[in-house]
Amino acid sequence: MTADDDGTTPTAAASGGTPDATTPPDRRRITLTGISSRAWEHPADRGALTALRELRGFDDVVRTFFGMWNERAFRLSYLASAIRVDHRQYPRVHRLLAEAATALDVPELPELFVTQSPVLGAQAIGLDKPFIVVNTACVQQLDDAELRTLLGHELGHVRSGHAVYQTILTILTRWAANLSWLPVGAIALRAIIAAMLEWWRKAELSGDRAGLLAGQDPAAAQRLLMKLAGGGDLSQIDTAAFLEQAAEYDGGGDLRDSLHKFRMTAWSTHPVPVARAAALRQWIDSGGYAQVLAGDYPRRADDPAASVTEEIKAAAQAYREEFGRSQDPLVGLLRRLGSGAADVGEWASGAAGRARSWMGAASSTGRPGGRRS
Repeated sequence: MTADDDGTTPTAAASGGTPDATTPPDRRRITLTGISSRAWEHPADRGALTALRELRGFDDVVRTFFGMWNERAFRLSYLASAIRVDHRQYPRVHRLLAEAATALDVPELPELFVTQSPVLGAQAIGLDKPFIVVNTACVQQLDDAELRTLLGHELGHVRSGHAVYQTILTILTRWAANLSWLPVGAIALRAIIAAMLEWWRKAELSGDRAGLLAGQDPAAAQRLLMKLAGGGDLSQIDTAAFLEQAAEYDGGGDLRDSLHKFRMTAWSTHPVPVARAAALRQWIDSGGYAQVLAGDYPRRADDPAASVTEEIKAAAQAYREEFGRSQDPLVGLLRRLGSGAADVGEWASGAAGRARSWMGAASSTGRPGGRRS
């Protein structure tokens, strides 16, 4: 395998998980003291989360409406059929989780389970006390640096509250699907679901940034995404060629390809691996990653003062920049027709504001003395 962008030459990991030559020693990983999750959140994700966090009663309202959902049942199912990680069971995984948590200054480790699956994957689950689930394929096919990055990705979800809000949105999506017979119509409901999934995809980009900050190894972060795309053996895969795939996916083909890409991603919770790799590379190249490592990042202590208006504006600006940067044929056509990135930013900002208004109404309905519907 050829050298990665930072000049290191990764070695395919053995199933036992022995650290390879690219794994930074502990002294090279900086503890990001007091770091706020806003430091790694994609602007579109951060705007939505800031609005949700301001609605203090919203989570309680959703739990009341959907009391049938039982978080304890989810945890019990993994307690019964998976391996709970600690210093005695999967001690290597436990150590890497602790190292990732130290880098992100996470004071309390969430529970971690390893479940039997041949597919590379992991998830954060839960409302009150989120926990992490990692597939056995990750333990077997990822080296220490890659697995540390993956665990940091899931810790990022937990710290951002994604596990809470993704669970809520999953429940709301199922509820909306069951009410498709209402006069509002299936098209409107599908538009709501599509907007929820768009946020979820941006939350995955946030998780990728958190994983990079946890492992502080850009080469390992790229290798992880390559393995998610093509399996565990990287001996015949080249990082530069993989990024070329990402560029071709973004800008290759014609309008037919643009429509196919829309169909592929509109109803997906995750961006495709090549798009994730390109987005992470763009964040590194923009200087955002180095800025955080240098200590220039928002602190948790300042989270209550975060401005919803400013975050929504930042989300709109991020969409404008993404629109202007994209080489997709359909996006290029819209630019030539004069639709403009500003329209996209205004749409994103307006959509975020409408979502916040809707959630505010739902929250006030559920509070004592609140408006009844």
